[in-house]
Amino acid sequence: MPENARPAPPATSTSIVVLTLARQVEAELNAALAPLDLTVSRLGLLGHIAAMPGASFSDLARMSGITVQSAHAAVKVLERAGLVNDSRARAGAASVIEVTPEGKRLMRAAMEAVSGVDERLFGPEADPIRRQVGTAIQAAFPGNPTG
Repeated sequence: MPENARPAPPATSTSIVVLTLARQVEAELNAALAPLDLTVSRLGLLGHIAAMPGASFSDLARMSGITVQSAHAAVKVLERAGLVNDSRARAGAASVIEVTPEGKRLMRAAMEAVSGVDERLFGPEADPIRRQVGTAIQAAFPGNPTG
């Protein structure tokens, strides 16, 4: 290699590009959800509870990718905020966690915020490459809960 020549840049990793984009999307979503006092994680947990009323803490932990102890703590936060309730909350009884009317209202508001982020990042006015990525994701996952 000649003295002034530069080495070729490393090959772009699809995994790294997708991870970088995912972090950007998560940051945008968290910023959009902050006025609602929600995070992406809390919204996800609320969505799991809404989709599966009566799911066990183990089920919620598995679906959310967290420990059972973290699921208990997160549900307590949602419960204190009036977003979910456990109709069988007593020692020794299986929990029946359900989204409250206030939780459903907040989820609707959150989904409007999510739609705004989708529009900004992947909609008609977005960067053409991001629009293509959004279209490809929708085509690859046609049964997803947001589309």
